[in-house]
Amino acid sequence: MYEGAVQELIDELGRLPGIGPKSAQRIAFHILDADPADMKRLVDAVTNVKERVKFCSICGNVSEQDTCNICRDPRRDPTAICVVEESKDVIAIERTRSFRGRYHVLGGAINPIGGVGPEQLRIKELLNRLSDKQIEEIIIATDPNLEGEATATYLARMLKAIGIPVSRLASGLPVGGDLEYADEVTLGRAFEGRRILT
Repeated sequence: MYEGAVQELIDELGRLPGIGPKSAQRIAFHILDADPADMKRLVDAVTNVKERVKFCSICGNVSEQDTCNICRDPRRDPTAICVVEESKDVIAIERTRSFRGRYHVLGGAINPIGGVGPEQLRIKELLNRLSDKQIEEIIIATDPNLEGEATATYLARMLKAIGIPVSRLASGLPVGGDLEYADEVTLGRAFEGRRILT
């Protein structure tokens, strides 16, 4: 335990996702040793992001304006919506350059143990977007874990009644992976999602 401000900084850093006690301590001491001008830029960046960044009123992605650049882009396909858990998932999909539609960010995944149910997600907003009859396909791109699967199943059952085709991103073996190291669920998904070659 350290005194006052140092311990307070370690405690606050430790509250960040993925930062354990040792990492928080290392970061705190890096901040203490760093040039004050560098730390001023860091403080300014954190302050600016909290003051200027909000969530897109249409899709829920991060944006400095009322609507994000993807929702404002007239070149995007308005008939397809890719449903993701978080804004960082939008960036991951955009890097592939494989999807030219629009997105819907749920703001998380169903997690009963963590106290997150469908009511805490942006599912009502998704249903509102589907009422304009322009949407022809919904792609569910939630994480391939327990919470993501629960969310995908919930959405698929709910959206089935609307009559819009719903698909789920394929999951399976990574390129360059070895079969012997694949877990049973991943290998099973690879079999379910296999493609005909001839």
